[in-house]
Amino acid sequence: MARRGERLRTDKPQPTGPRCDAPGCEAVGEFRAPRDRSRLRDYYHFCLEHVRAYNQAWDYYKGMSADEIETNLRDDSGWQRPTWPLGRLGSGKLNPEMFRDPLGLFGQAPPTPRKSAKEAPPELRVALDMLGLGWPLEETALRSRYKELAKRYHPDSNGGDRSSEERLKDINRAYSLLKKRLATPRDGDAGAEPSAAAAASSRAA
Repeated sequence: MARRGERLRTDKPQPTGPRCDAPGCEAVGEFRAPRDRSRLRDYYHFCLEHVRAYNQAWDYYKGMSADEIETNLRDDSGWQRPTWPLGRLGSGKLNPEMFRDPLGLFGQAPPTPRKSAKEAPPELRVALDMLGLGWPLEETALRSRYKELAKRYHPDSNGGDRSSEERLKDINRAYSLLKKRLATPRDGDAGAEPSAAAAASSRAA
C-alpha cells in the first residue's frame, strides 16, 4: 500500500522475449506466425504491428497451380488421410461380419406379424408389446415367440453384451406374466386360449 503523499506506480511490466523478426524492428516479438505452408510449426516472431501486416499478406496457396490447390483441398476434406471408393480396398469384397446384426436392429428377417394389443387387459399390454405379440394370444404363439427372442438376446449370442442381458430379463418377466395369465384365464379374456393343463382339467370336470 502506498504511503500518504506517495503516488501509485502505474508502470506496466515490459514484455520480454525474442526480438521481432521484421527487419529493423527493435520491439519484442510476442506473436508467432508460420514461416511457410511447408513449415507450419516453424515460426517467425513479430511484434503486434508486424504480425498484423504479415497475416494480411499471408496466402497459403501462393505459388500453387490450380490442380495443386484442388488436390490440397481434397486432402484437407479427409484430414490428410488416404481415402478410396467403398469396396475397393484389399480383395474388393466386403467382409459380411462387418454387417452382422446380432440384435436384429436392422431387420435381417421380415418383422413378425403383429396384431394390436390395445384390446388386451391393461396389465398385459406392456408384456405383449415387449414380446411383439397381439391379443388374443395363443400359448403356442407365446412359446414360439419367446424361444425366438431368447435365442436372439441371449448373452452367449451377443458376446456377453450387458444391454442384451437386461433385455432378456425383461423378456423373461413378460413371458412369465403372459404364461401365467393364459393358464388362468379370467372373465372377459375372450379369445384367449387356455393352456393344455387347464383344458384337460376342464374336460375332466
